[in-house]
Amino acid sequence: MKELLLGAIGMAALVIAMFFARYWRETHDRLYLFFAASFAVQGLDRFVQSLYVDAPDERVAVYVLRLIAYALIIAAIVDKNRLTRQ
Repeated sequence: MKELLLGAIGMAALVIAMFFARYWRETHDRLYLFFAASFAVQGLDRFVQSLYVDAPDERVAVYVLRLIAYALIIAAIVDKNRLTRQ
């Protein structure tokens, strides 16, 4: 059951990434590009997490992917604020 939910969440994250990619293509605002990349990484994170359901010692990859995804969101916010002040 856990794998099914992880798959559904991963699919939802990838769908959201596609929406942000479409918004980026229409507006060329880098904020949408960063968010699309972040949600794509989160979708990949859920896939990797479903592989390590019974192996708690090998879950470092999951946390590294989450760190990358959240770092992309922070970078998007910083980039957006830096561009509007100039």
